[in-house]
Amino acid sequence: MIDGRFRATFEKGLRPVGQNIRRTGITADQLTAFGGVMALAAAIAIGGFGNLLLGLFFLTLSAVPDVLDGAVAKASGTASARGAFFDSVMDRVSDALLFGGVAWYFSNKYGGAWPMLPVGVLALSMLISYERARAESLNFDARGGVMERAERIIALGIGLLFEVLLIPVLFLMLLLTAYTAGQRFVKVWKQASIERPQTVRMQRRAVRRRAARTVRRNWRDGRAPSSWRNRGGKSTGR
Repeated sequence: MIDGRFRATFEKGLRPVGQNIRRTGITADQLTAFGGVMALAAAIAIGGFGNLLLGLFFLTLSAVPDVLDGAVAKASGTASARGAFFDSVMDRVSDALLFGGVAWYFSNKYGGAWPMLPVGVLALSMLISYERARAESLNFDARGGVMERAERIIALGIGLLFEVLLIPVLFLMLLLTAYTAGQRFVKVWKQASIERPQTVRMQRRAVRRRAARTVRRNWRDGRAPSSWRNRGGKSTGR
């Protein structure tokens, strides 16, 4: 939701920042990698040391490069499919580290089935990311939803800042992420339901065009269709 409504505004506002960072020699890929390292540090701080505020600090440090790497890539003229792929992969790795760290924390503090709560949020977040990637590979649009990555990071930050809210926030994230997965599924299903008849019609037209070209080529070369020939190779006149 934030990504769809405010992304263009953010990118425009960050353009000067990206240009300044580019002058230091820092590349977009380096920023992306730094964000992944900070996500690992956040996971260790949360799960290994049980320090949620320190985890929030590293979470913030992991989120900032994720916002800036695109601006730096555009400012330096290095925006590419490779960079976009690297950024998307690191986003998934960061999500796994962050929610894995929270699951580690729950395992140490509560035990039982509580670690499955952040694992469930992680699984659904991976699902909505897959839905978008798969839809785009089929030329459909699956963007949008009430709980995209930006909303998940903000919500997790609130839970880390106020420990008493961490479990309620995760339950809310679980519900809204599941709802987002449903939103994207329905959106693509509707697009695919409209597209399929069009695709079938286009395929049939292509077959008819190929058949017509074959007939014209045969007549041009002095060859009648085989169904019009007799055993002697001449037209029967029928």
